[in-house]
Amino acid sequence: MTPTTHVLLDLDGTISDSEAGIGRSLKHAFAECGYPAPDDDAIRSMIGPPFEVSFPSHGVPVDDIERVIAAYRTRYEDVGLFENEVYDGVPEMMETLRSAGHTISMATAKPQDTAIRIIEHFGLSEFFARKVGSTHGVGSGRRTKAEVITHALHLLGVSPHDRIALDHVIMIGDRDHDVEGAHLNAIECVGVLWGFGSHDELSRAGALSIVEHPRDVAAAVAGAYRSREP
Repeated sequence: MTPTTHVLLDLDGTISDSEAGIGRSLKHAFAECGYPAPDDDAIRSMIGPPFEVSFPSHGVPVDDIERVIAAYRTRYEDVGLFENEVYDGVPEMMETLRSAGHTISMATAKPQDTAIRIIEHFGLSEFFARKVGSTHGVGSGRRTKAEVITHALHLLGVSPHDRIALDHVIMIGDRDHDVEGAHLNAIECVGVLWGFGSHDELSRAGALSIVEHPRDVAAAVAGAYRSREP
């Protein structure tokens, strides 16, 4: 039998445009903790990867990251997560993927409980077989995109040693860490251009293909699976 085809979807920059809420909450946190407010370009660069990866390059010492994250969450968890909107065409994209027989799961570096609140707020929860995000706290068990994908594969019953099953899993995301996390789990990634990454970023990371609109995703996924048929 043909293995089930699994599509793992990133959240920020892939399902929803979260820049306003994240940006305002980052500016609040930096100011609260005594750091210069990041500009718009800096904010966009910080959306996606874990903050402990991006904060040091924006002036936050490693030993103060937890304090800044806590200040960020104070605003984001109450207000910022709802300063957010689903990209045009994404619900239709998900319906097309589901109708094609693919199993859809969320795989995001955003904390899992927050990510679930967001997709429930937008009425998208029914699309997902699994909803996987990071765990709270620097140094906690699941922080990077690679670790999130590993856990999603485990929940989906996909063995890291089953090459046939892995060939029927694909990541969809907008940043290089989506591609890199997929590759560390021996799966491919389709990059999307409506989020926060660029074509050059995704291409350098090794995205299997790069699409410009949600309507292009189903064809990219189908093409990826066809390319692996014997």
